Amino acid sequence: MSDTATIRLPDAKITTFAGESLAQTLYRVPVTLCLEGELGVGKTTFLQGFAKKLGVSNHLTSPTYALEQRYATQRYGELLHLDLYRLTPQEAAAIVETSDDHPGIRCIEWSNRLPAELCTPDIAITLQEDTDGLLHTRLLTAHFNDMRIPREDEVHQWREQVQLPACICEHCDVVAAVCDHLAQHFLSAAHVLRPQALHRAAQLHDLLRFVDFNGKQPAHQPPITDATWGHWHTLKKQYPDTHEAAAAHFLQERGYDGIAEIIAPHGLNTANPPDMTIEQKLLFYADKRVMFTQVVSIEERFADFKERYSEGKETDFTRHWYSEVQTMEKELFPNGAPSSQWLLGEKTTKSSTE
Repeated sequence: MSDTATIRLPDAKITTFAGESLAQTLYRVPVTLCLEGELGVGKTTFLQGFAKKLGVSNHLTSPTYALEQRYATQRYGELLHLDLYRLTPQEAAAIVETSDDHPGIRCIEWSNRLPAELCTPDIAITLQEDTDGLLHTRLLTAHFNDMRIPREDEVHQWREQVQLPACICEHCDVVAAVCDHLAQHFLSAAHVLRPQALHRAAQLHDLLRFVDFNGKQPAHQPPITDATWGHWHTLKKQYPDTHEAAAAHFLQERGYDGIAEIIAPHGLNTANPPDMTIEQKLLFYADKRVMFTQVVSIEERFADFKERYSEGKETDFTRHWYSEVQTMEKELFPNGAPSSQWLLGEKTTKSSTE
């Protein structure tokens, strides 16, 4: 299952911003990025933003005459930029094949010059004029083929397999609904992201939540049978870690490394890494806005968190919890926190998110 996102690009500034945002949804290297679109639709402008966010110090230029340019990135090795515009299909195939073993990021403009059998990008970007709109804009469509995404039936199969309580399933589904709305909001603001991968990660983020229960009947849960406790004990020996790391390990074993990476930092057992992807950020935030199955403010969630884990008292851990969530909320919504109704896609009065 591939992932697809479409956004509008009204001008060059937003096109550059969209390129920057692509750098925040990379999950592995090597990776090949192919760009298609007619002359003047913004392919190089998009790549300039992408390269800038990757830490490329030199200004990326079109390599039309030099055929290729190479740039050093901060984290992903070398960025190789190829332009096939002036080449025949045979010439294009020859130059691309010489770089098939490129260990970093390979960006190919005018990839439609390639024979179809050689055009199998990890990420495909298409830019085109928006002929349906009243205003002059461009459309960018991103197809992600570099991450395996579980099917819906696999989600339900795994939930049954681990005997995940219905209330936790419901919590995950509410978080997924919030993530869906967040994804649409950020796509409308020209952030390139992976909506389907985010949705599945949200559905699965607490798949092994019970490994943190420590043999005690958790609050707000239906009574747990001895048979279920026994089953969880077996799974806990297989995944002897926090529930975030356990769920990530479970998915990695099944070949869903990208989904595992989105899930791994969603909790508060470690500080948020400085290089979180946009999907990791949105899942982290959505989870902190859902208390059981109710969407609440972070203040309400914080109050419940203190009551359950520190008898209503502030501790270093609860202060860390609140600080992490506040920081993320301010980063995602610098003009003010969205309302609970807005996060569920409900119509509200004008807010700072508009």
